[in-house]
Amino acid sequence: MVIAPTTPTRGDVYLIELDPTRGSEIRKTRPCLIISPDELNQHLRTVIVAPMTTGGKAYLWRVRCRFRDRSGFVAIDQIRTVDSERLVRRVGRIAPSTLTAVLAILQEMFTP
Repeated sequence: MVIAPTTPTRGDVYLIELDPTRGSEIRKTRPCLIISPDELNQHLRTVIVAPMTTGGKAYLWRVRCRFRDRSGFVAIDQIRTVDSERLVRRVGRIAPSTLTAVLAILQEMFTP
């Protein structure tokens, strides 16, 4: 596989190879939102991502989004850190309002 040629930035959407997976983890190669801070993305070979899906239920921890003319969710409950070798290619950028909503839920999830 070819490593994506540019450094991903927070808010970018990349097609990412998520397999192999286990149990209830979201599978296959799919769009994922880069949620790690840019400083980490510039210095590490890993990025933190949230998979995007067009299926599933509308849980409080899944942010509704529209990307490339398709409605779906950013699955914050499925965040993971992946090596940059899993990044296939950049496919776009999420709307700023969606990124703001994702970051707000992350803050709520991880702040006591």
